[in-house]
Amino acid sequence: MKNLIIVESPAKARTIKNFLGGAYDVIASKGHIRDLPKNAFGIKIENETFIPEYKIDTSHKEVVSELKKLAKDAKEVYIATDEDREGEAIGYHIATAIGKDPSKLPRIVFHEITQKAIEDALKNPRYIDMDRVNAQQARRLLDRIVGYRLSPLIASKIQSGLSAGRVQSSALKIVVDREKEILDFKPITYYIIESLFKKDKVSLEAELVEFKGKKIEKLTLQDSIEAKEIVEVLRGESFSVREIETKRRKTATPPPFMTSTLQQSASSKLGFSPSRTMQAAQRLYEGVMTHKGSMGVITYMRTDSLNIAKVAQDEVRKLIVKNYGKEYLPAKPKIYTTKAKGAQEAHEAIRPTLMDFTPEIAAQYLKGDELKLYTLIYKQFLASQMQDAEFELQTISIASDCAKLKVIGRQLVFDGFYRVLGNEDKDKLLPEFSPNEKIKLEECSDSEHQTCPPPRYSEASLIKTLESLGIGRPSTYAPTIALLTSREYISVEKKQIKPQEVAFKVVDLLEVYFNEIVDSKFTANLEERLDAIAESKQDWQKLLWEFYEPFIRKVSEGRANIQSQKIAIPIGEFCPLCGKELVQRNSRFGEFIGCSGYPKCKYIQKEQIQDIAVEDFGVCEKCGKPMVKKRGRNGEFLACSGYPECKNTKALNGAKAQMQVLEDVKCPKCGGDIVERMGRRGKFYGCGNYPKCDFIANFPPTKHTCPKCNGVMLRRTYRKKPVLECFACKERIDDKEA
Repeated sequence: MKNLIIVESPAKARTIKNFLGGAYDVIASKGHIRDLPKNAFGIKIENETFIPEYKIDTSHKEVVSELKKLAKDAKEVYIATDEDREGEAIGYHIATAIGKDPSKLPRIVFHEITQKAIEDALKNPRYIDMDRVNAQQARRLLDRIVGYRLSPLIASKIQSGLSAGRVQSSALKIVVDREKEILDFKPITYYIIESLFKKDKVSLEAELVEFKGKKIEKLTLQDSIEAKEIVEVLRGESFSVREIETKRRKTATPPPFMTSTLQQSASSKLGFSPSRTMQAAQRLYEGVMTHKGSMGVITYMRTDSLNIAKVAQDEVRKLIVKNYGKEYLPAKPKIYTTKAKGAQEAHEAIRPTLMDFTPEIAAQYLKGDELKLYTLIYKQFLASQMQDAEFELQTISIASDCAKLKVIGRQLVFDGFYRVLGNEDKDKLLPEFSPNEKIKLEECSDSEHQTCPPPRYSEASLIKTLESLGIGRPSTYAPTIALLTSREYISVEKKQIKPQEVAFKVVDLLEVYFNEIVDSKFTANLEERLDAIAESKQDWQKLLWEFYEPFIRKVSEGRANIQSQKIAIPIGEFCPLCGKELVQRNSRFGEFIGCSGYPKCKYIQKEQIQDIAVEDFGVCEKCGKPMVKKRGRNGEFLACSGYPECKNTKALNGAKAQMQVLEDVKCPKCGGDIVERMGRRGKFYGCGNYPKCDFIANFPPTKHTCPKCNGVMLRRTYRKKPVLECFACKERIDDKEA
């Protein structure tokens, strides 16, 4: 008789089977084999008790049958699912599904999938931890309650197909609040005094820090006249060196990765989405081919701990001395502590399992995302155990009778961990000075600046914010962002998260009627109480009832009291894309006309651009009619009030005009004007007679004709050379005018 080990994934099963040989059967459950039903609430509530009605999914029935058969004939059955709460719950459901007592079935856990780790785990089995299972059940039931009771209410009041979730709604509010900050931002104009000194052919940029006894900071100068007066005074002053300060400063080594920081770093350095990062990390954890056979090459990747096993510290310290020298090795191993709320410190940080599986060797076995991510993890862990980098900072104070300026220099004197990670900051070396040395001011001027609104969140910065607020856990960051994207609450454009119109409506509704759902403190407190369940400090049924009873009362009140926002007025016209009726709706930017088939059809009548104000903006130079200020999808601009007969537009306050007419170029189809437009995918060129004429091009048409077919030539860059390309036959010639 063989022993049976049940894991979650086939890849993990293959890796472990290779270690253990013929004495063990290793089989995968392929994830959750039991869960709440997909198309029903699935929770029975009796006397303040919640009874989940778990079902075996149709896709898992064959797996369950095979598990039962193997378990019946096995000498011993081991549950070896992942070590987090989700894995604990999967193990519980496996045991229940195959008719075994979860409290008596051996459970093995490991941080890495290596032969030693598996053998050690088999020597030290434990049993299913029901407190951790109950914590997972409480989370699952909470999310089901919110999803099944709140989502239909939002869909009925705002828009069909919408959903709400406990963690996703808090995350969405964070994104929407930032967008509101950006929209409400009022820039402040300020001035910077730029001074340039020179010594030994080295130009020195100096910062003005004091003028006539007044400290000068970033926003101190907001008057252009005052700034110009200071410049005039400085130009007439004599300057000398007053103070020379030199000191050394260390830059601490970065900690190894945990889930959130790995996702952030992979986003900023590799351009990976959180989901892409976790998919590659999963493969590296479950097992890949190495120079020592198939095995997991990183530790468990869903962790909020920064702990490192002593054996791993000893191994990396030997490698540092061997490859870089003793001067790069700290006297003691570096120990890091996480700032994440509720971190499970029994886990390990994400690190390589084999330090001799270097990125150079890994390149022979790994490709694409796996190699890039493994290299990132390997170098971060290696750097985390090296010496700090050390800089020499030099500050030179330059002064006159009425002003004080400073020049700052910096030099890397010991690279430390930068030897592995690299240093992007270039040295700024200063020439030698002596006290009271005279120095001449070469140039002095003032420059105008404006404060900027806070940036939109990137996926990386949103994860960092969620972690700092205690919203969600390592396993939830990537799925939360993926869900918000798939539901079209947000879009990710150039790494920036932008909330869609519907996101504002949902968050506004939740803030008024279900504030706790979007309140980050409430959500974080709920996470802490789920942690308390896992530690046997909180009853999971009590937690569910304390949430459920007031929540359901609010849902009932909401059905009666929340006014529907599905206000759409038919205009008697039909959508040119799908044929459904066009309706007038309201948005944050005012009224617009769109398809009643939204969200399946996203047609918007772009010609219906709202006039923002009636002011004196001059007259149109083409037809003499008044110009009006309008708002389009790219901001405000000036347009002729004679539209559509006259399509003249102008930029307003530096903004790009909505449509710019190309001079001396006519449409090859109908002879109309060619205009520059902005679409979802960027700039394009089309006929001004649209929709009567559908000519469109990705590059600007020119007055030149093709020597081959007489078609219109487009101006573009091909293989870094300016060329003219035929719109019809794609013939290319050198752009003589470029």
